[in-house]
Amino acid sequence: MNQMRVEGFDPAWTSQGEQLAPNAARIDTGREPIGVVLEISGAGTRIAFDLNRLAETAQDNDPCVATSGQVGNQIKIRVGRGWLLASVRNQKSDNAIPGGIVAEADFLGEGLEERLTGRIHGFRRGVTRYPTPGALVYPASTDDLRQIYASDGRKAIQIGNVYPTNDIRAGLYVDALLGKHFALLGSTGTGKSTGASLILHRICEQAPEGHVIMIDPHGEYAAAFRNTGVILDVSNLHMPYWLMNFEEHCEIFVTSHGDDRQLDCEILGRCLMEARLRNRLAEQVGKITVDSPIPYLLSDLSVILGNHMGKLDKGHSSAPYLRLKNKLDELKGDPRYQFMFSGMLVGDTMAEFVSKLFRLPSRGRPISIIDVSGVPSDITSTVVAVISRLVFDFAVWAREEKTRPILLVCEEAHRYVPSEKNADGSSVGRILSRIAKEGRKYGISLGLITQRPSDLAEGVLSQCGTIISMRLNNERDQAFVRAAMPEGARGFLDSIPALRNRECIICGEGVTIPIRASFDELEEFKRPASADPSFTELWSSSGGEEEMVLRTVQRWRAQGR
Repeated sequence: MNQMRVEGFDPAWTSQGEQLAPNAARIDTGREPIGVVLEISGAGTRIAFDLNRLAETAQDNDPCVATSGQVGNQIKIRVGRGWLLASVRNQKSDNAIPGGIVAEADFLGEGLEERLTGRIHGFRRGVTRYPTPGALVYPASTDDLRQIYASDGRKAIQIGNVYPTNDIRAGLYVDALLGKHFALLGSTGTGKSTGASLILHRICEQAPEGHVIMIDPHGEYAAAFRNTGVILDVSNLHMPYWLMNFEEHCEIFVTSHGDDRQLDCEILGRCLMEARLRNRLAEQVGKITVDSPIPYLLSDLSVILGNHMGKLDKGHSSAPYLRLKNKLDELKGDPRYQFMFSGMLVGDTMAEFVSKLFRLPSRGRPISIIDVSGVPSDITSTVVAVISRLVFDFAVWAREEKTRPILLVCEEAHRYVPSEKNADGSSVGRILSRIAKEGRKYGISLGLITQRPSDLAEGVLSQCGTIISMRLNNERDQAFVRAAMPEGARGFLDSIPALRNRECIICGEGVTIPIRASFDELEEFKRPASADPSFTELWSSSGGEEEMVLRTVQRWRAQGR
């Protein structure tokens, strides 16, 4: 530090003029300062590092000390009798400082000092006391980080190790993670699906009586949760069509556009209301609307459409009624839609369906995997919208009861909550946006998983209190995540393109401070079926292709697995 000594500055004194502990020579287990503070702002600092000192610390046995000063790593700054923790954002050489380099760092939090060791303890996020130019900068040790990342009594799940250590566990505070929503982001092939499975497995292990619903668009997660959850797909979902509200009915039944669409919707609304009123349950409930989840017969709706069509004057066209009747007949006759439009689903099974879907009671299987890969693509968004709206409506009307929080997880979330430029006006985007904004008040947590955060509605991502970002290769995605993450995480964000597989940056309410962590290895039977095929292995042998093609064609024709 002799080359960087500030005029009139004595390293034995802090920048506030307070003398260090009597055993100052042994502070921080004998390690010397590696730099001084040059400049201070509200969120960060500019530091002058000494290259010689950094070279010395690089030989240290402590991995955290050995990498101190590097981008994304932590350093600590003397402030009075305590420490201020910061994360290095960038570095550059500066000719004005002989033999030195200049770096910018973001403040993370502050803690007290253990007098015998100089380590940080009592750490808390935020800054109440700032250093002044000339304050000493030290490397943050593994013992420091172990104190910082230690659980503060809140329930946490362990998901991996904090970089660059091999033994400091990375934890997520469950209540903070779920209470303010979370997002898991990452490009294809980075381990995103396995990371999602790991987090959900850890949550289910800690809360075996929980209530988790996962929308699985590719059928990946059934393999991961077959032993601990309930798998629902087109073969056993049995979702009653009459649970749809009027808007969802229009998405499926109305095929016209422009002015014709508005007319078709008006006709459908009148006929749907009349069909619901034919159920005796409507009399018991009293006042109902076209959105009320009252069972009705598809045959009744068809007859009502025919009756209205028969009463038309000569000046009115029957085309809207014919369009609706044709679509209704198509839904009733197509076997692909039987999971929803079967005549067997007309009974009042709403309570039973909600209990099965939400795992009430969970009976030791707290998660429902909703595999929508077999759902016809033209109604997939509507099916997801119905499930999401049921979650919201149930939470609203259950406020009088003892609250049972529900976690709704959406894989490929950008398909359902697209950005404004990709929005198609579907109901699923509106209901998920509403859950993101209001769900916390009703005990609903939202988990969004996506490989294209830039295609996700910006307002929805900004509602996520915790963001877990794996490697993102696209610059637009990286910029989008930077805009959504808190100021103090900038140094971590710059490393997003350089993350290895199964590594992530975690920022927000679910962690003490922003961290870089590597996910634990997940047991084979707990992993989703998302592994990439080995071309060299599968293309190096042959046999059984004819039988495989025949079996595939059979499933293809039967539209089922």
